[in-house]
Amino acid sequence: MAVQQNKVSKSRRNNRRAHDSLNPANPNECSHCGEMKRPHHICASCGHYDEKEIVALNDEIDLEDDAA
Repeated sequence: MAVQQNKVSKSRRNNRRAHDSLNPANPNECSHCGEMKRPHHICASCGHYDEKEIVALNDEIDLEDDAA
């Protein structure tokens, strides 16, 4: 079991924790639809990445009723 040898002061403890905070997201505007998206990721609203359609959304796919 770990037992501390000397007390860690509040200042030293808080200085160690100063780098533990999370940075806010850095969203970019999608060049195709204008929605905000994460950089270097596929746009969730239109499925485009770098002016190319990567993912076809469910709204765009027409399936016949008896296909299932």
